[in-house]
Amino acid sequence: MLKGSTVALVTPFKKNGTIDETKLRFLINWHIKNKTDGILVCGTTGESATLTHDEHKKVVSIAVDESRKRVPIIAGAGSNSTQEALDLTEYAQKIGADYALVITPYYNKPTQAGLIRHFKEISKSVSIPIIIYNVPSRTGVNILPATVIQIAKNCKNVVGIKEASGSLDQAVEIMAGAPKDFFLLSGNDQITLPIMAVGGSGVVSVVANIEPRKNHQLTESFLKGDLKKARQLQLHLYKLVKTLFIETNPIPAKTSLKLMGLIEGNLRLPLCKMQASNLITLKKVLKEYKLI
Repeated sequence: MLKGSTVALVTPFKKNGTIDETKLRFLINWHIKNKTDGILVCGTTGESATLTHDEHKKVVSIAVDESRKRVPIIAGAGSNSTQEALDLTEYAQKIGADYALVITPYYNKPTQAGLIRHFKEISKSVSIPIIIYNVPSRTGVNILPATVIQIAKNCKNVVGIKEASGSLDQAVEIMAGAPKDFFLLSGNDQITLPIMAVGGSGVVSVVANIEPRKNHQLTESFLKGDLKKARQLQLHLYKLVKTLFIETNPIPAKTSLKLMGLIEGNLRLPLCKMQASNLITLKKVLKEYKLI
């Protein structure tokens, strides 16, 4: 079972737009040093939508190589095409990733029956553990709890879900009906603790890009039964979490890492640099948290 704080890692780019392998390897080691429990590459925060498949595979390969099994590597492997998602999942398995994160297909808005068939088709072709990724605000489709439960019961290697609908009711329904070994990860930093309180084992986090150690401490405290400390850390991080979404993720996160001197902060169009007023707000909050 995947537990704790898994960072939804940004993908660093050079000024010429290519992947900055040196900075990517640096970030992986920086996260391990700062107690991050797992590393997700090629997710939404990793700008997977603008990576070519060759680049996508390169990032996964670098992450697996650099981590050297010190922390679990979760490879983003989803697509709006089942065949493309299968190709990326097969590569994640081949290269030695620990999990494949498979998003619900976006744009084409499949029915719940189509979602079941999508995950069954991928699951039957691979042995790598698969995590469902539900983020309806991005994809235009919400995988319902009953659908998740049916997939979990019928696909043995679908082992968990990153639930980013923001609905606690949906999270509770999943945990009430899914197999006991099926795990739930929060996909929203602002409700990590509430999700864990209803049975979640951790979070796939944006704020961990900026505050990895404190986010690890939040999840660790809860798992060890120190609810007071977990609550304090959830409330402490709240303002930073909200600020990281004043523009489309990962614009504020990459800008923060640039201000912290960790990466260049380059984005791929159609994502672009922050508006001046939002940049002022971001700098102010980062100073409050003593990050710059």
